[in-house]
Amino acid sequence: MSQTTKAMAEPGEAKRRTGLLLFLRQVIEELRKVVWPSRHDLLSYTGVVLVFVVVMMLFVSALDYGIGKLVLLVFGS
Repeated sequence: MSQTTKAMAEPGEAKRRTGLLLFLRQVIEELRKVVWPSRHDLLSYTGVVLVFVVVMMLFVSALDYGIGKLVLLVFGS
């Protein structure tokens, strides 16, 4: 690479670096504004999600079983 090409590449690279640093600074500022849940809230939310997932698994399993039985009834085995 010639000297002229290097000189032309440096401003863009410096701009990218300052842009990246600005982005990281803004990310850190936004993370400081986040209201993090307490341990009790986190455990409550986790419990709600796990119960919901189990209920949905049971629902989908029941549908799968029912549709499977229906297909066997219609088409035979």
